Amino acid sequence: MIKQFLSKLPRKLPKADQVDSLGGDPGNINANFSNGFQCTNVGSALSSKLNVVKRVSSAVFPTSIAAGVEPVEAHLSFKDVSNSQKPNLFVSKLNLCCEVHDYSDSEKQDLKRQTLIELVDFVSSGSAKFTEPAIAAVCKMCSVNLFRVFPPKYRSNCGGGETEDEEPIFDPAWSYLQIVYDLLLRFISYSSLDAKVAKKYIDHSFIVRLLDLFDSEDPRERDCLKTILHRIYGKFMVHRPFIRKAVSNIIYRFVFETERHNGIAELLEIFGSVISGFALPLKEEHKMFLWRALIPLHKPKSVGIYHQQLTYCVVQFIDKDPKLAGTVIKGLLKYWPITNSQKELMFISELEEVLEMTSMVEFQKIMVPLFRRIGYCLNSSHYQVAERAHLLWNNEHVLNLITHNRQVILPLVFSALERNAQNHWNQAVLNLTLNLRRMFCEMDEELVVACQHKLEEEDSRLRVAAEKRRLTWERLETAAGLQPLAGNILGSVKPATCSVAC
Repeated sequence: MIKQFLSKLPRKLPKADQVDSLGGDPGNINANFSNGFQCTNVGSALSSKLNVVKRVSSAVFPTSIAAGVEPVEAHLSFKDVSNSQKPNLFVSKLNLCCEVHDYSDSEKQDLKRQTLIELVDFVSSGSAKFTEPAIAAVCKMCSVNLFRVFPPKYRSNCGGGETEDEEPIFDPAWSYLQIVYDLLLRFISYSSLDAKVAKKYIDHSFIVRLLDLFDSEDPRERDCLKTILHRIYGKFMVHRPFIRKAVSNIIYRFVFETERHNGIAELLEIFGSVISGFALPLKEEHKMFLWRALIPLHKPKSVGIYHQQLTYCVVQFIDKDPKLAGTVIKGLLKYWPITNSQKELMFISELEEVLEMTSMVEFQKIMVPLFRRIGYCLNSSHYQVAERAHLLWNNEHVLNLITHNRQVILPLVFSALERNAQNHWNQAVLNLTLNLRRMFCEMDEELVVACQHKLEEEDSRLRVAAEKRRLTWERLETAAGLQPLAGNILGSVKPATCSVAC
């Protein structure tokens, strides 16, 4: 009797059946979002736009997220629905924009562009409420439309990136890419956005793929990415160490492997702002970024493209910790160009900015190798390099450092000044040299006279050594019976016969 009574009661569904009855597996959430937010390819044979939205919505949002989200036809305007339906319409329009159309289909492209504009206007109005389904849908739509593989680079220069003489390449899809970037920027900057929820979708995978876009040939896209990454860095504190590490890896690959990347200037511009916000004392991780990433960036041939931003980052580090000035100057000397005069001009300009922030103690640690290099620059046959090196003495702080250490510095550069005064071909450099000599005489005439005597003695020793070498070779020629040497050598050399018939 009891068994018959129990058999009539409704049985509890097993866990697997419960999941099936809800329409999906909650465990698929991470699979749908963490790996690049792969967009589901909706079949073209669907009967109506409402069915399209329902299919895409079910693909984007697993049941655990999309529960309670009632699909709304995406073609409706936000003005035509009630306030309670606007969040659902927002999600439906985002799902509709996940469809990727061929450029030849202008009608669908225009419809998509118009939908994106509606989404931007809705977010700009301040009435948007970013629930978790809406956050997931925004990230998925941006991933589908923005994350892509760029074609191989075919520029002739091997230095990577754009040069001043090359015209930038513009992306033909920018008309709608710009709107997607605008939507993403407004989404991240939204004041009521819950960062704790958003960080689940703007995760490490999303950030890495966003950083990959900095290699775009289109400068407009890189400018948008610069603003967006800066906002992400500011809003999601939990991602800051990862962003710094990911950018360091991009720089390492650029410096030590490829020397090809279009977005180094933009990345450095972001980090110029980031470095200025570092807390004191500087962490070891931040100093390592200076030593391992920023200083080696002086090595590539294409340094001119991003040198202004690089100099700003370096100066920001020295402003935070003046003791780093010596390390920076040693790095500049390590990567100092020998045959590239334009690069050398940039190095001298950066050196002047660094010296302006260098204390006397740090200056004294590196002044000997530094002014050996400056001596070579003063004596350079490239008149712009020689002229720029002379102009270092016009800087009051640099002149003050030199004046207090003239006993060490003047002997290092005096020979270069004398050679310039005797035989430099450029009149402007010659005039600067004479002015510099006059300045040193006014500063310490006895030291100048001592340096002059020392230089004369050195020249005398060199002449004696040269004469000894000449006499030694004459004795060797006489002993060998070669009179004259050059004629006999030429006469004794016979053309070698080729044993193989050509």
